[in-house]
Formats: sequence, structure tokens, C-alpha cells
Amino acid sequence: MSVFQITVSELAERFGLVSHGDGSRVIDGVGTLAGASPSQLSFLSNSKYASQLTATSAGVVVMREENVADSPVAALVAHDPYVAYAKIAALFERYPASPQGIHPTAVVAPGAQVAPTASIGPGCVIEDGAIIEDGAILGPHCIIGPECTVGAQCRLVARVTLVIRVTLGKRVLVHPGAVIGSDGFGLAFDRDHWIKLPQLGGVRIGDDCEIGANTTIDRGALDDTVLEEDVRLDNQIQIAHNVYIGAHTAMAGCSAVAGSAKIGRYCMIGGNAGVLGHLELADRVNITAKSLVTHSIREPGEYSSGAPLQESRQWRRNAARFKHLDEYVRRLSALEKDSNNE
Repeated sequence: MSVFQITVSELAERFGLVSHGDGSRVIDGVGTLAGASPSQLSFLSNSKYASQLTATSAGVVVMREENVADSPVAALVAHDPYVAYAKIAALFERYPASPQGIHPTAVVAPGAQVAPTASIGPGCVIEDGAIIEDGAILGPHCIIGPECTVGAQCRLVARVTLVIRVTLGKRVLVHPGAVIGSDGFGLAFDRDHWIKLPQLGGVRIGDDCEIGANTTIDRGALDDTVLEEDVRLDNQIQIAHNVYIGAHTAMAGCSAVAGSAKIGRYCMIGGNAGVLGHLELADRVNITAKSLVTHSIREPGEYSSGAPLQESRQWRRNAARFKHLDEYVRRLSALEKDSNNE
């Protein structure tokens, strides 16, 4: 695989950045401030790493204007260096070529539709009624169930399962082990045993979404589970049946959303956070890590729950007092009332 190369001046022109220093420097990769070589690009977006700038060996560093004077190497000035770095770094990401056509070990049902420009990898199974659109890439051992559509330019890395009635929009990236369209957890208790509710809906995922490794998205009980465009899910996330997630929302690893909850647009859900069922979150709500959302949130902003980390002995003392909190509040209210009556 050939190495991609580009000059500092060409990077500035392509991404609308201001260049300082040697614009002819050839860049063939990216690295950290501390570890980058003279042929690599790095970035400075967090002030706590500013001390590493003066000693960097990088060929060029993406930074804000106020850091240029401290840079011993070429600089590319950006309003948001992290965003600029993300765009530049994508130039150096190279995947092995995926040949068009169907691998001899794949199994494709007669009633499936596979575009000639799609790539179907070893061991894939595509069932009747499935549709694979132009340029889609299915890595090894993917399973595409009935009534599922993989949109144009999607990439399913490996071992991805679309169970039934799943529609992926264009350019959706799904990482290994993800399961989409599995049964939702629908049960009714009939006196002394559970009755399983049929899950008759599907899953609709919009353009440019990303689904992390081993993440599960259940199909709806009646209506579909829906992710609008550009939703980004990290690894090992659980999305229950009939959840609706608005566009451009991102969720970190091990978070979970219970059935029929509705998440707004541009929300951020921290790692291991949970949202209870049938709740609604407004647009631009940020939930910090390990928080549990127990009521609907109507206004944008940052929300947290849970006890902060403490030294163990202090935690045990405080935990022992939790059961007395109501008593303490009542006594304090009584004292305040007596004080006001004096």
C-alpha cells in the first residue's frame, strides 16, 4: 500500500488554514506532540499539553493563533485545532481495497438484490428480500436478514448482524459484532408466567451514522426504532425498542437507552449513563458519565447524577448517614421554625 504524502502548503489550501513556516515540508502521517517525527503532523488543542510544543519534532502542528510564537516548527492555524486535525488525519487513513463482487464462500439467497459495485466478503449470508446498494462493503461473516437494506457506500466491518426489517442509509459505518434489529425486551406477565410480545417494527438508521463494536439496537414493537442522520454510537451500547435518537447526537461506551425514550438532536450521552424508558430529552442536552436520567429534560444544558468519588472511609461514613437524611431535614426544619417564632 503506497504512502500518502502532502505538503504543508497543500494542507493549508485544502482545509482553509493559515500556514506559518516551511510550507514545502512533506507530511506522510500524524502523531502526538511528544512522539511525532519530522514527516508527521500533530495538533495542540488542550492548553495542558502546551509545554510539549517547544520540544516537538513534528513537521507541522495544527494550533490556535496564540500558540504560533512558541512553535519551533511549521504551524497551521485553525479556530478549532481538534476539528482541523480530525479532517486532516482522515487523509492518512487507508483501508485495504475491497474487491467488487461476491466472495465464493458467501451465501446469497435467490431473492436478495446485490448491486454489482458492492463488495460481499467471505462467509457472509444475505437472505431473501435483502438489498445491498451501490458501493456497500460487507466484511467477513456479516449476516443480512430478510427485509433489510444496506445503503450505498455503507461499510459493515465484520460479523455485523442485521436481523430483520433494518434499513441503513448512505455511508453508515458499523463496527464488528454489532447486532441491529434484534428482538426488543417486550414482556407481559400473565398471573404466573411471562408472555413474549411480538416485535413487529423495524430499525431505521439515517445517513452517515456510526455504530460501535458489539452495540445492540432492538427493532420496534410496533413503530420503528429510529436514528436520524449523523448519530454516533460508541462500543457496547444498548438501544431498546422504539427509541428515537435525533440527528448529530453522540453516545459514549456502555450507555443505554430504555424503550420508547426520545433523545433530541445534538445531545451527548456520557459513558455508562442511562436513560429510562418513555422519557424525552430536549435538543442539546449533555448527560455526564454514569448519570441516570429518571425524568424528562425539557431545557438544553448539562445534567449529572450520582455521588462523586470519595476516599473509602469518608464514603462509608456518609453512606451510613444516608438513611437518616429525612430525619435530619425534619429536625432542621423544626429548628428553623422555632427560631422564626422567637
